[in-house]
Amino acid sequence: MREDFESHFNVSVPENAAYYKHTYEGSDDMPAHIKASLLGSSVQVPITNGKLNLGIWQGFYLCEHRDYGGSRKIVITAFGI
Repeated sequence: MREDFESHFNVSVPENAAYYKHTYEGSDDMPAHIKASLLGSSVQVPITNGKLNLGIWQGFYLCEHRDYGGSRKIVITAFGI
């Protein structure tokens, strides 16, 4: 399924589109901005009794949209009782 998501986004938001103006950081940079904008930069994940509370077909993905992305940090903030 992960490969299907990546394939879909690469077709929907291609590299080297002739209409991109922001290209000086590489052919993957503008598509990365668009993909991040579409997917968002945060997610809320339900946890019940210390376990992920997801449906059978639910999941979440951490995506790197650059071909050679740099290091990243994950920030987890937990709310609740």
